[in-house]
This record gives sequence, C-alpha cells and structure tokens, in this order.
Amino acid sequence: MHRMTFAVAVSVLVGCASAPADNASRADIAAVTKSWESAFNDCSPERLAALYHPDAVLWGTVAQTIISTPAGVRQYFDRACAAKQPFKVAIGEQFIRVYGDTAVNSGTYTFSRTVDGQLRSGGARYSFTYRKVSGTWIIADHHSSLIPAAPPASPPASPLPSR
Repeated sequence: MHRMTFAVAVSVLVGCASAPADNASRADIAAVTKSWESAFNDCSPERLAALYHPDAVLWGTVAQTIISTPAGVRQYFDRACAAKQPFKVAIGEQFIRVYGDTAVNSGTYTFSRTVDGQLRSGGARYSFTYRKVSGTWIIADHHSSLIPAAPPASPPASPLPSR
C-alpha cells in the first residue's frame, strides 16, 4: 500500500513540476506568433521567412497553390509587401497547445489596409504548427483562410416544388 501511495505522490509531483514548463512553452509560442505579426506589419519578408522551417508548408490566405519551399515562402511575402497598400494584421484569439517539441496555435486574425482613404478589414482564421529545433520554436506548417460570410438568417427556399 505504501508503494502505491509513494508512486501516486511521485506522479503528482512530476506533473506539478512540468506545468510551469508547459506554461513557458505556451508563452514562447505566443511570442513567436507575435514576432510573425510584427514582421508582417513591418513588411519584412526576410524576417517572416526566417520564422519558417526549411521544410515548412504555407497555405496562404490568398495563395492559389500550397507553398512548400523556403523560396516560395519568401516570394509569397515579397508579393504581399510589394502591394501599393500592404495589409496589416492583428492577431485575435489564440488557442495554443504544446505537445513536447511540437505546438499548434489556432485562432483568428484581422487583415486591414487603407484603400482610397477608407480603412478596409476582414477576418481570417489560421493554424500555425511549430517545431522546437535546437531550442528555438519555428513554423513547420501555416494554414490561413478567410472567414466565410455568415449564413442567411433563414434557410433558403427549397428549389423543389412542394406537394
């Protein structure tokens, strides 16, 4: 019985000891995401590309195809920054989960820019997957898509005739 109690006590202590590391990892992921936001808003393709793993995949918000090379990631952000009025981004809600040396951050962000003197903005959703490589969190996968318009308040009329 004492061995069982000892084993449970050790398990509880080990679990408690790992909680701060998990919280630190979540804070690390939030910081890397903030670095991505800052580099995007500074329109710095080189800083953005440096946040991605060499094998990273990017399915960009306005990309027509999936991007799977470092050169492709850099070109995607080069094009975004070459726009007459580049977008700015604001990170919204974040749901960060850490699984050892892998982490996922899913949430929303808002893109905005001024066009003809008017501020225009739209929401998008994202998922970043991070890997910890040599002590540094780096983006391994990034998917982004526009948030679809809300469905109509009432269902559309059926195209089928009623009986």
